[in-house]
Order: sequence, then C-alpha cells, then structure tokens
Amino acid sequence: MRTQPFNRIRNIRVGVPLLALVWLAVTTLPFLFVVATSLKTQDETFSSPVWALPAHLYFGNYAAVLEGPYFTYFRNSVFVVGVSVVLIVIVSAMAAYAFARMRFALNRPLFGLIVAGMIVPLHATLVPIYLLTRNLGLYDTPFALIGPYVALSLPVSIFILTGFMRQIPRELEEAAQLDGCGPFGIFWRVFFPLSGPGLATVAIYNGIGLWNEFIFAYMLTSTSEHRTLPLAVWDFQGQYSSNVPAMLAVVTLTSLPLIVAYAFGQERVIKGMMAGSLKG
Repeated sequence: MRTQPFNRIRNIRVGVPLLALVWLAVTTLPFLFVVATSLKTQDETFSSPVWALPAHLYFGNYAAVLEGPYFTYFRNSVFVVGVSVVLIVIVSAMAAYAFARMRFALNRPLFGLIVAGMIVPLHATLVPIYLLTRNLGLYDTPFALIGPYVALSLPVSIFILTGFMRQIPRELEEAAQLDGCGPFGIFWRVFFPLSGPGLATVAIYNGIGLWNEFIFAYMLTSTSEHRTLPLAVWDFQGQYSSNVPAMLAVVTLTSLPLIVAYAFGQERVIKGMMAGSLKG
C-alpha cells in the first residue's frame, strides 16, 4: 500500500517531461517546416515531399522579400504597434489604479463591464470600425489601426493590471498620502513604478498580438505604403498561383522579432498573467 504514493510520484516525474517534449514538438515542428520550405525553390516545393529538407539552401526568397517593400511594412508595424502599446500601457494602468484603489459607487459594475469586453467577438466590430474610420478620414493610414488596437486591447490589459495593483501594500499608499501626494502623485510615484512586471506583461502580451494582427490591417489599409508586416505575404500571391517559399520567408522574417522578444520576456508574461488572475 505504501508503494502507491511512490508510484504516483514516479509516474508524474516521467509523465511531465514526456508531455513537455510532446508540446515542444507540436510548437517547434511547424516553425521548422516554415524555415525549411522558405529555403527551397518554388519548383522544389511542389516536386519534393512536403516534409523533405531542401536539397540546396536557396536564399533567393529572402533576397526577393528584402528587395521589395518589406522594410516599409516593417516600419509601419513598428510605428503602429509601438504607439498602440504605449497608449495601452498608460490608459490601462490609470484605469487599473482607479479600480484597484479608488472607492466609488460604480466601481464593480464598471469593472465587470470592461472585463465583459473580453468576450466581444472581434468580427462583430469590423463594420462599425470600418465606417467610423472612413467617416473620420483615417482610412489607409497607420492611424486607422491605432484606435481599434488600443480599444480592443484595453479589457484584458485592465484585468491584468487591476489584479496586480491590488497586491501592492496599502501602507505605501498611506505613506505617500502623508507626504502630500494626491491621487495622481500616488499613481505616478508609487503604483506605476511598482507595477513594472505587470506593465511589461501587458506590453509584451499586446505587442505580440498586435504584431501578428491581420484582419484590421487588411480591412483598414489598401496600399503597401501604409500596410503592416502580416500583409506582406500578399506581394507574393497572384491571381492563379502563389510563391509559397517567398511567402514563408516573409513569415519567418516576421516571426523572428517576436521569438526574440518572447524568449526574454516569457517569465514576466507568465507572472503577470498569474497576478492578474488572483483576487485581491
């Protein structure tokens, strides 16, 4: 009978690494497939087995991508995502401070309403946002994307930061009040600096999502001068055929900044999400 707990512990020790290896294969193999296919010629892509390695490394696809308007797409993505993330962090931090520390009659109902925004289907907002962007004269500009990106990212960002700020000791807030700080001073000098891990989580989480965003970028822009990286694949798609290796070269180049960013920030993302899920 005593051996049963030991058997369970042994099974857990064996099972968890196996599951981790399976998950590693599931997440890594598709990316390796994309990279390998991007190093093939178009003829080799259709004449060789799908999972076959390239016979010779062909970098012409990457040269074709970089010679096109890739850097214009890259510049637009950096601008749109950068401005959007800064606005998301500032606005969500201010709102989270109000919900976490300020007492007013509609605190809980408003917080519940904002959190409910997380379940609004993205596609339900396409037509209203398109019409609003047209009426404001922002269609086919980088600024057309910033508004929807910020608005749709605020619910989850406020949810994460509110849970994070509720864990900050009230003694620090009281000490700042004794020093003569008002609500904004307390937020800016105490809560904003101490929420660094949560702010980093929000920035990385939203940055990754917005960097890959496709549907709004496709709907609200129409020229390569203002489009972002997810739409660069359209430059290699014709009416009757597609340059698949070149398209996957675009995907590879677009994914590399995200892989690097997430490799350095994954711990903060996990910690921030865990903090946001706790009830203060």
